[in-house]
Amino acid sequence: MQTTPEAPVAEPHSISEPGAPNGGGAGIAIVGLAHRFGDLEAIERLELDVAPREVVGIVGPSGCGKSTLLELIAGLREPTAGGISVGGARGADERLSRCAYMPQRDLLLPWLPAIDNAALALRNRGARRDAARQATAPLFERFGLAGFERSRPAELSGGMRQRVAFLRTLMAGKPVLLLDEPFASLDALTRGEMQEWLAAALAAEPRTIVLVTHDVEEALYLSDRVFVLSARPARAVVELAVPAPRARPRAAVITSPGFAAGRQRALAALTEGKR
Repeated sequence: MQTTPEAPVAEPHSISEPGAPNGGGAGIAIVGLAHRFGDLEAIERLELDVAPREVVGIVGPSGCGKSTLLELIAGLREPTAGGISVGGARGADERLSRCAYMPQRDLLLPWLPAIDNAALALRNRGARRDAARQATAPLFERFGLAGFERSRPAELSGGMRQRVAFLRTLMAGKPVLLLDEPFASLDALTRGEMQEWLAAALAAEPRTIVLVTHDVEEALYLSDRVFVLSARPARAVVELAVPAPRARPRAAVITSPGFAAGRQRALAALTEGKR
């Protein structure tokens, strides 16, 4: 009987896709971006750049086009005007090959155990189940999921489900991660814990990140820079640099004078952008 050769599986501690820039070595450049849905202008004249391994937060009013921006970066849509490049690639298919997209809902498959949900990207690349599990299992302890490898999604807390979803996104091996409101469905306490966890996870597994969130504190805590967008059609109102390094204790950071000043500036820009 003829068999299909098994696709290579990345090593547990180096989970970039073969042929992709390792460790987040792909930047993003957006120039003169505009997008329309028929007569509805969603984005206008947007200029944005993300350096390799940088985390950029995007905040803005509801419905301003934040999720559309991620879809455009990922190559799921083509812009009406302007250009987008990811690691130098401009075509939609090439951009998509460099990006892993994590939507707001975890979208875990309810019939699969956590380890198979996390390893789904490897299976989609042709890896057999045992090989995909072997590559994924060492990361469960690092992600605070040890002992839950065989648990179904319904048996996991909301925070644990989000960790599995993020691990699945990482296991795709892409240099660019696009995170769309990853903690929006969580309660305030769990959300704060997950923000601190994600900061540590990004320090351990660096990638180029674009994080969309409506939570100004979340953006300032997790990002190197934050862009505030206006109401639709979206345009950049202000860019905020975040001086403190990531993966620091959240409680100390969000109560610091510098963080408070950044939060006030971001909130003022949001108010201005709604006009």
